[in-house]
Amino acid sequence: MSQASLPVFEVALNALSAILTKAEAYAEAKKIDASVLLNARLYPDMFPLVRQVQVATDQAKNASSRLAGVEAPRYEDNETTIDQLKARLGKTLGYLKTLDPKQIDAAADREITFPLGPTSKGHMTGGDYLNHFVLPNFYFHTTAAYAILRHCGVDIGKRDFLGAVPMRVA
Repeated sequence: MSQASLPVFEVALNALSAILTKAEAYAEAKKIDASVLLNARLYPDMFPLVRQVQVATDQAKNASSRLAGVEAPRYEDNETTIDQLKARLGKTLGYLKTLDPKQIDAAADREITFPLGPTSKGHMTGGDYLNHFVLPNFYFHTTAAYAILRHCGVDIGKRDFLGAVPMRVA
């Protein structure tokens, strides 16, 4: 469980930070106010970039905390700059390093309860929660963030999205 989650979150959140760095450079080079990128969305009923990043970090920290059986830190969701989003990513990555992988591993068959909207709660085993809820949601929001920036013209590609995949090339 910990190996299927913590390294995945680490690589993807670092990749997201790196594409935000490229977005910042793009905005400067094109003389675009970075808030235009932060508020860009793929479709009117979808979250803007800033919210996609917030939700991705929330998925990583909240899910890992639930699996570890600890309380997750709360974030204000008040980021208005790329630097603030990158700080949030860094804070999340730092927090994930404090979690005990053995506690996460022990959650495979334990029931996890989590909010679904303002009034409902979901209930799943830890293994199902990670594999069928958390990881798909996490990748949805990181992919949406990537797609927004690519759509806006930021020069990023698949390698930027994948990040530092732990692979040996022969």
